[in-house]
Amino acid sequence: MKTKLFLALLAGVLLLGACKGSNYEAIRDDKASSSSADTVAKMTDTSKVDIPATKLVKTADMRFKVKNVQQTGDAIATLTAREGGMVMHHQMQAYVERSEDIRVSNDSVKRVSALRTDADMTVKLPSEKLESFMTEVAHMGMYVTLRKMDIEDRTLDYLSEKLKLKNRQDLVEQQKKGKVVIKNPVNVMLLKDDMVDQQIGNMRTDEAVKYSIVTLSFYQSNFINQEMIANDDPSAYQLPFFNRLMIALSNGWHLFVELLLGLANIWVFIVLSAALWMLYRYYKRKHPAWFAGGIKS
Repeated sequence: MKTKLFLALLAGVLLLGACKGSNYEAIRDDKASSSSADTVAKMTDTSKVDIPATKLVKTADMRFKVKNVQQTGDAIATLTAREGGMVMHHQMQAYVERSEDIRVSNDSVKRVSALRTDADMTVKLPSEKLESFMTEVAHMGMYVTLRKMDIEDRTLDYLSEKLKLKNRQDLVEQQKKGKVVIKNPVNVMLLKDDMVDQQIGNMRTDEAVKYSIVTLSFYQSNFINQEMIANDDPSAYQLPFFNRLMIALSNGWHLFVELLLGLANIWVFIVLSAALWMLYRYYKRKHPAWFAGGIKS
């Protein structure tokens, strides 16, 4: 009887301990879940985030016709420097539409060319001076064929990058304090690289808000260019007629002398050929019937 009572009490104690252990694990898991939820809520809470100032990025394009491309390019560069900006790109090109060479003398040619000239410029200047700059540049041309200005609001994008950066900074701080364990070191490096990219991205946005980019394209009417150049046709460089005649006579005499020398070199064959011819004539007179019969046969 006592043994049965002892076994019943032991079973009750074990059951009570198991229930307490289970309740403890449940409470610990609830605390961990609550802590994770609090962390996520803290990282995603935007109610206490400072809203940044409006981030407006301005860009502009203009195409216009001018009287002189080179002078206009110099004037735009001067105006940009005066407004506190910078010329980022400047390219001027001249194309030959048509060309004709007029012969002036044996060694000189007048080349008449129809040229087309245009230029492209990209300038960077303070955003608050964009409109006044565009107006002043437009007055440099004869007329404007294209004028465009775009304004892009990047406030929300800037805020998004800022919140993501803050979340990653909080995660790194928790990782340093041991609250969050990141087993793979590569993930820590990638996380920090993302933080750098977001910081640089926001710095680029701040720079784009502060300074505007203007793309300019201008051209002028075709113009005629005349220049004296050397004649590059070799056939044009000939001596006068009498000089060429004297050279021809001299060349003829030279050829005649060479012919005599050549005949002198083969005099033996000439003499032998003459002797054979004379022998043939002689036998033809002495034996005409034989030669006649030979012909008939």
